[in-house]
Amino acid sequence: MPLDSTSATAADNEVRRIHAVVALRLLETLRDQDLPPELLEDEDPSRTMPRRFGLSDVVGRQIRAYHADARRGTRLPDSEVRDLFRFVIRRPDGTEVFRNVGRLLVSDRGKSRWVRLLPSALRYRMARTRVRRGLRKLFGRPVGGFAKGPFVIEGRSLFFVESDPDGHACHLLVGLGEAVLEQTSADRTEIRHTLCQSRGDALCRWEVVAGEG
Repeated sequence: MPLDSTSATAADNEVRRIHAVVALRLLETLRDQDLPPELLEDEDPSRTMPRRFGLSDVVGRQIRAYHADARRGTRLPDSEVRDLFRFVIRRPDGTEVFRNVGRLLVSDRGKSRWVRLLPSALRYRMARTRVRRGLRKLFGRPVGGFAKGPFVIEGRSLFFVESDPDGHACHLLVGLGEAVLEQTSADRTEIRHTLCQSRGDALCRWEVVAGEG
């Protein structure tokens, strides 16, 4: 994770737009994914599982650093977060990691009972507003835009695809959108990444699939 001297110098010259909480949630998710479900009482994980990402001292230090940065509202350059993204896409569970990161980036407001009383159109409008503002706050720029439909996001040459030509990183937006919809919708919802530039489509598209209430 720590950049080498050449990369660090280049990063210092970049515009810092991405909130440090994005990097923090990504590393925390990787740590949690790689931690063993349980350890024996007399087991020394630093010796028995030295290659597990989640047990790395380097990762622990970086998480603490990003935690401090996130509390201060520090912004990171695109290249630093892109390097973290590229580290994830080499993993077989990369899609799952990105989806979980997206969910964790949504503040846990819970679901108020009065939300269920609102018309569906208004609830979707609330969700679109939260997602639009949340993405802009996290990435320091607009991320795509909403197309016709209850919840349809479209965009070209987005940060996700630029960071991951295979499209796994696009599932960060899937997880983020589903988490917001769970808080603003009375229905069970699922978001599908129906179009992706990584698959040769003209743009990326995320669409909600609404279930029964």
